[in-house]
Amino acid sequence: MDAYNPRTVEEVFRDFKGRRAGMIKALTTDVGEFFQQCDPEKENLCLYGFPSEQWEVNLPAEEVPPELPEPALGINFARDGMQERDWLSLVAVHSDAWLLSVAFYFGARFGFYKTDRERLFNMINDLPTIFEVVTGSAKKHTKEKLLVSNHSSKKSKSNSKQGSEAQTKYSKAVPSQDEVDDGIEEEDDDEHGEALCGACGENYADDEFWICCDICEKWFHGKCVKITPARAEHIKQYKCPSCSGNKSARPS
Repeated sequence: MDAYNPRTVEEVFRDFKGRRAGMIKALTTDVGEFFQQCDPEKENLCLYGFPSEQWEVNLPAEEVPPELPEPALGINFARDGMQERDWLSLVAVHSDAWLLSVAFYFGARFGFYKTDRERLFNMINDLPTIFEVVTGSAKKHTKEKLLVSNHSSKKSKSNSKQGSEAQTKYSKAVPSQDEVDDGIEEEDDDEHGEALCGACGENYADDEFWICCDICEKWFHGKCVKITPARAEHIKQYKCPSCSGNKSARPS
């Protein structure tokens, strides 16, 4: 386990985000490798996330009590007895619980007062859970998002809408003029703000290129799945790393 011990609210939150990012990678972009490492024939295995945004499947710590709270034991045993999506969701739930336990372990160890604990929780709560990222449950109302590239960040709503018409092959729906007049465009912009990347879990932003998986309908930063706007122009059907079954996306 890591020897690094964060002592302030900001440091604990940074530690939380790093561990969370690593575990999200294991359950999304690196899911093929994660699946292989969780061999049911092996002993009790745990999924660890590290502040460096890396992940590891390993046996639990031998020391008792452990230096830090331990993740759920035996995640590998249920791998072949469940649907893969259900198994990943179960691991995600346990991962969320572990992240909170580690964060508040640091809070207790270094004497966070009530206001510090509350501030830490609010910072954590502003991020979607790993479960929400893995299942896409935080994005159920964002299926009609439009993709925009970096150069469109400074444009007005009307200009960005016009620019997006050239990208309709990546869009689930482009609002008509009547819908815009009725105020539906404003609701659509609100939904954009709630969008979460299926790889890193970060929020949608107008100045970033996004692409949607045609299989699971999750959205991803282009940089997270190594897809550029130029490459996207030649993709007929995009499959994300989870749906393609590989660590890297295999667009068709």
